[in-house]
Amino acid sequence: MKIGVNILNFGPGTDPGILRDWARTVEGLGFDLLMLSDHVAITPDVAAQYPAPFYEPFTTLSWLAGLTTRIRLGTTVLIVPYRHPLLTARMAANLNELSDGRLVLGVGVGWARQEFAALGVPFEQRGRLTDEHLRDMRAAWADTADYGNRKIPLWVGGNSDAGLRRAVRLGDAWHPLRCTMPWLREAAERLRASAAEQQVPVPAFAPRIALKVTAEPVTGPGRLAGEGTIDQIMDDLDQLLRLGADTVVLDTYDGDPRETCHPQASLRALATVAAHFYPPRDRTEPS
Repeated sequence: MKIGVNILNFGPGTDPGILRDWARTVEGLGFDLLMLSDHVAITPDVAAQYPAPFYEPFTTLSWLAGLTTRIRLGTTVLIVPYRHPLLTARMAANLNELSDGRLVLGVGVGWARQEFAALGVPFEQRGRLTDEHLRDMRAAWADTADYGNRKIPLWVGGNSDAGLRRAVRLGDAWHPLRCTMPWLREAAERLRASAAEQQVPVPAFAPRIALKVTAEPVTGPGRLAGEGTIDQIMDDLDQLLRLGADTVVLDTYDGDPRETCHPQASLRALATVAAHFYPPRDRTEPS
């Protein structure tokens, strides 16, 4: 099982220097994947959770590709209806080629009504548009002479039944976000059942979980996977491995944009996980 990290490409504490340091640190610790989120218009509903500056993911990942050598680069998640599908297909294919095949494209339908309105995209049609755009993107990528011959893994996000079915129909992996372990156990079963119902292969299982290391155990039914002592977190990762997870993405963001001004706790948490998950030869401690 591979481990990825969602780094913060937004907020008052984020700038190019911080993004560069995050990327080099995450790669140096031995993690397999670095992911960014996506917003285009920072409307009030977006700014309440993800304030400016917000670094656009394709541009930022292209820059980070030149600053890293090994780590895969991805989106968690790109909001599909915001861009013309041929533009998305072109940018993704170019980034994949320029990074030597390191792109993982996580996608979703979006949630911010005001941002949809600012972009002139009908919010109520976002599910249908996402399905159509994903089909168009796959059709474009099939033209290897024009888009390159490196396969781009397509992870479909969304915790709903609709998101799961979309992942089975159109994705290479299902990418649910920030859930409890009981929910994830049940979700892995639903993924297999949905694939059997649609008579297609089961896509990979690639959840994004919280990462919050605590001194004392976290108990109760609301505990998110990845929240608690390092022993609890390692047990969560072991359970996800046994559930068939191909990749697990760690997300240190707890919802307060001021966290971006103080990344030290997040970096310590990542270093703690890396020390337990990777043998020393696979990682380089940050200086």
